[in-house]
Amino acid sequence: MPSTPAKRENLLLNIVFNVALPSFLLTYLSKPAAIGPVWGLIVALSFPLGYGIWDFVQRRQANFVSIIGFVSVLLTGVFALIQVNRFWFAVKEAAIPSVIGVAILASLGSRRPLVRQLLYNEQVIDVPRIDAALESRGTSKAFERHLREASLLLASSFAISAVLNFALARFLIRSDTGTPDFNAELGKMNALSWPVIVVPCLVIMLIALWRLMKGISRLTGLSTEEILRSQPAPATK
Repeated sequence: MPSTPAKRENLLLNIVFNVALPSFLLTYLSKPAAIGPVWGLIVALSFPLGYGIWDFVQRRQANFVSIIGFVSVLLTGVFALIQVNRFWFAVKEAAIPSVIGVAILASLGSRRPLVRQLLYNEQVIDVPRIDAALESRGTSKAFERHLREASLLLASSFAISAVLNFALARFLIRSDTGTPDFNAELGKMNALSWPVIVVPCLVIMLIALWRLMKGISRLTGLSTEEILRSQPAPATK
């Protein structure tokens, strides 16, 4: 019996708990008249951490990128609380997507390349049907080459993210850690990361997904509707 696809993540909740709430709380709770910079930071970062734990409990699924994001939030809190020089925040912001990009390339030689988690996964794509079609047509090796091309595009999106993350952090974070101004700048950086960083990288990822879908269709003869998970698989005889 095929395994049940994992429950999909709620994108709206992701944005609220990882972007909107932390940005708002870092800006307004960190003022001396509220709860101060240290507790303001702790409260603000508790929301993405709490959401990550809750999402894992709900979906019973964790992947490499989710773990990296979780570590990133923890490092932000630790760096701020021990008052690391603000330059290292920029390094940390660049290091996270860099690690993901390098891991994507390094995983190409493994049995489970990361591109299969990020693009070619059973939550969106009917992987068993596609694998069967590739096998029947003898195009499995050609498809593996296509996955490599998608991996290179995907890695390039994280390389761009690393550069933009570093530049945005160096431009916005100018105050010393442990101050209300620092928390406000951190909140602004968190809010701006979506339009400045996420959107351009998302465009590249969508291009990679579109090229992957076109390649799958060409190599399998399946339509887009048949490729996507929402299309029920044909009954086996």
